[in-house]
Amino acid sequence: YGLYGLIRFDTFTTAIMDQFQSTFNGPAAYMLANVLVICCLVLLTTEAAARGDERYARIGPGAARTPRRAQLGRALPLCLLLMAAITLLAVGVPLITLARWLIVGGASIWRLDQIGAALGETVLLAGIGGILTTLAATPMAWLSIRAPSRLQRLLEGTNYIVGAVPGVVTALGLVTIAISFAPFVYQTIVTIVAAYVVMFLPRALISVRASIAQAPVELEQAACSLGRSPLQALWAITVRLAAPGAAASFALVGLGITNELPATQMLAPNGMQTLALAFWSFSTELDYAAAAPYALIMVLFSLPLTWLLYMYSKPAASR
Repeated sequence: YGLYGLIRFDTFTTAIMDQFQSTFNGPAAYMLANVLVICCLVLLTTEAAARGDERYARIGPGAARTPRRAQLGRALPLCLLLMAAITLLAVGVPLITLARWLIVGGASIWRLDQIGAALGETVLLAGIGGILTTLAATPMAWLSIRAPSRLQRLLEGTNYIVGAVPGVVTALGLVTIAISFAPFVYQTIVTIVAAYVVMFLPRALISVRASIAQAPVELEQAACSLGRSPLQALWAITVRLAAPGAAASFALVGLGITNELPATQMLAPNGMQTLALAFWSFSTELDYAAAAPYALIMVLFSLPLTWLLYMYSKPAASR
């Protein structure tokens, strides 16, 4: 939402936010959210048909075919130029702009007490949210591979539908539930972490599911035939093989929580200030110099998580 809100680009998310913030028109906002749900249903149906029942891992005779590298030939310089241009636009331009505002602001914009508090709360939310979301996604991912059924696919698709709606819709739903049934958790860290788990569960589910799909079930069966219990075989075989996917899930969810804005604005406890909230607050006041340190720290904070994703994808790319 933050990107499209700053550049005044109309999307379903910005339209939904406008309905809630300016006109307080809940029915119109929910109608727009339903359009996103319908689009998600179409994509889920297409994905389910394309996925089929094929397996991603097996144990048996034969060897994996060595992939052949495509020779670009004369198109190599053009392809390299295209990649360099994309990198420059995606990384170079933001970093140059950020460096400019840091220089303009000088030393006075580095309010270390406020920045440190925002960083600490962001790390806390990202860590708790990443761990809980990955744990919540693991049973569903395991069922989708080991015991697929219509009910399981329905439950899995429901998680993706929730991820299709903007965070403000999920946040309002949790506000309604908390006020009606559990008022003691309203505006506490429990509510905001629950929102993160619901919103980012699809990201975690994709990563964990892909790792479990590459762990052959025959390895678990062999461990059971050697005297291991099903839980021991699951822990010794599947959990260890799926660990890289769990790490990638944690990284993806952590990155999403770091940048999440609408749900954090609505559900954060009084006095809580994350990096994204502080950056948005200064940006809406057109004080870009004061917002620059928070943007820089978000970039630096994302580097370890990006490295974790890279280390997970590197072995998969080499196979």
